[in-house]
Amino acid sequence: MSSVFAVKCDTEDSRKDNVGEDDTEGEQSLTEVSLEELVEVLHAAPRSCRHGDEVWPNLYLGDMVMSHDRFGLWTLGITYVLNASHGKLCCKGSNDFYGTTVKYYGVPANDLPTFELSPFFSPAAAFIDQALTSGGRVLVHCAVGVSRSATLVLAYLMIHHHLSLLSAIQCVQQKRWIFPNRGFLRQLLRLERTLQSKGETLPK
Repeated sequence: MSSVFAVKCDTEDSRKDNVGEDDTEGEQSLTEVSLEELVEVLHAAPRSCRHGDEVWPNLYLGDMVMSHDRFGLWTLGITYVLNASHGKLCCKGSNDFYGTTVKYYGVPANDLPTFELSPFFSPAAAFIDQALTSGGRVLVHCAVGVSRSATLVLAYLMIHHHLSLLSAIQCVQQKRWIFPNRGFLRQLLRLERTLQSKGETLPK
């Protein structure tokens, strides 16, 4: 399921190479990405059906099958689990379920366009960042691993690695098919505008 990354992602490398060439043009293009364009990018990506993928070094995005496989998680060295479907369906998740070797964080999100996931963007991103900066490995999952959990991973990449939303999507797509619902995409677009206004998102 995992692979060693030579680079964090091709999208980030190309973004860094372009910084300073034409920042004004880059900032303008950031604001022009529409919801429909993002949906087209998501539709165009090849679909995969694995239970989990390493989408960023030591950051795994997966489904509830992967989250229930405690031996498999132990084999991968997972030390943090973020459940974006806490308490939903059959998504088990608690400190008791994983034991003392894994830190658990549950987000009780519904995969509905009307659900406001944005209040969880910063705390979830902080949880992922704590896992990775402490030398751990983190699994972010929901029921299927393409919408709720993917949205929180995208928010993390935007907040802590200053990727634009489009760049974050393209980065994750290199390893896994994702498809956040339209409501979540709108919330991520709002996050991007907020980060951009603070100068915390670099041009593509």
